[in-house]
Amino acid sequence: MNVRKALIAAVAALVLTGCASRAAVGDGVTVSAGGQRGDTLTWGWSLPSTWDPVTSAVGNDVHALTLVYEGITEVNAKGEAVPGLAHSWAYAEDGRSVTFHLRPGLTFSDGTKLDAAAVKASLERGKSAKDSTIAPQLATVESVTADSATDVTLHLTQVDYQIPLLLSGKTGQIVSPAASKDATKLATQPVGAGPFILKSYVPGSQATLVKNPAFWNADQILVTNFVLKPTPDPSVAVAGLQSGQFDVADLTASQVGGVKAAGFPVETTDVLPVRVLDVNNTVKPFDNPKVVQAISTAIDRQALVKTANFGYGQPVWQPFPKGYVAHNAQLDNLYPHDVAKAKQLLAEAGHPNGIDVQLALGKADDPVGELIQQQLNAAGIRTTLTVQTPGVNNYITRRYPFVLDQFNARQSPVQALQVLFGPQGLMNLGKTTPDRLPEAVAKASGYDLKDPAYPAAIQDATKIAVTNMPNVFLFTVTRFTAHTPKVHGLQHWVDIQRFEGVWVAR
Repeated sequence: MNVRKALIAAVAALVLTGCASRAAVGDGVTVSAGGQRGDTLTWGWSLPSTWDPVTSAVGNDVHALTLVYEGITEVNAKGEAVPGLAHSWAYAEDGRSVTFHLRPGLTFSDGTKLDAAAVKASLERGKSAKDSTIAPQLATVESVTADSATDVTLHLTQVDYQIPLLLSGKTGQIVSPAASKDATKLATQPVGAGPFILKSYVPGSQATLVKNPAFWNADQILVTNFVLKPTPDPSVAVAGLQSGQFDVADLTASQVGGVKAAGFPVETTDVLPVRVLDVNNTVKPFDNPKVVQAISTAIDRQALVKTANFGYGQPVWQPFPKGYVAHNAQLDNLYPHDVAKAKQLLAEAGHPNGIDVQLALGKADDPVGELIQQQLNAAGIRTTLTVQTPGVNNYITRRYPFVLDQFNARQSPVQALQVLFGPQGLMNLGKTTPDRLPEAVAKASGYDLKDPAYPAAIQDATKIAVTNMPNVFLFTVTRFTAHTPKVHGLQHWVDIQRFEGVWVAR
């Protein structure tokens, strides 16, 4: 079994055990009798676009936000829903409501009480805030009631067994109601109930955090101080690890060889995100489905993996990797690489002499973008590259209709379909949705995740979305995490990176 299958096979089952007790994340992590733990860990990762999970428009933010916020549930290393702020949950017999039982005595990092009323207020803000990016994911939540100090019930517009998965990410991260009254302040001064408390923050430079002694699982947080810095530039990655500037650093595929050659361990994890081309199908020439098919057919995904991504990843034509419950095998190799076929599709679309398009990149030196440009040019899709304006979020402005992007997955496959293909989905630039998709998604949500009929239902929704929407999926993402030999206890998380059980030797 390859690495991806080994890591993600369990996700295919996605068994919810709402009443089961949660094993400690750090089980099996021990410190030798003569070993001493250091008190600080420095992580090279991206700083969040905002410290407010309700307004965050970047999927990758969830990893940093999870340092300071805790969800009603968590996902474990395999991507399964497990207890978080709630120690258990139970659905009503008709599946139209789910009650979460909170741990007693919870508090926010500012010392205020985190009870059912606070959870209710936080979720309601997520649903109703004018600039909320998580409201579409809470669409099936009709109302929230605080039934007691520790019991909170989500009343649903339809049967939806995805809720425990949904609430393990940004959507379920609980924000202090008092702090959320000042959204501007919250963007840089978060108040949550996560494993750490933000003490100082310099946007674009560094976040300094300390252990939150009130975190429900504080015994598993083995460092006192946590520093978050932007991922090191390839030219200084090795030097940063050697000097101690970073204890743990996220790498790109191009950095792996050099870091390994310098003697540093590199953890390689096949994760859920995929590279993708966002396409606005309300803008010419992308409003013609045959043009989008031509683009997909002109792309040699295997060459992208081999040449631009150093052999890491697998070609995909859908947002879910093989082995994941929502992956539909019928979509594998949906549009095989064929330059002649791509030209034919362009001619059928009314462009026998080819077309001119502009592809927007997140950064100027993205080798994937440069190779895609070459491949499209070969098929008569004359492509110029432009770099997106720094600090201007295309998910909000929709300025660029053709963008090289990365879909950072979501904890629930239904949520993923909504983000990509829902009418208000961040990555649905044209805000169009196939007529059959909402019904298919609702059908999949209506199955308990242990129901044998669930996989076929969610895979059917995937097929409807992929064959009717313009997104062009490219290849799976691999997470590379380098660390000094002093770092112990890192796990291979297929989704949200967490640090329970991680310690640093002196």
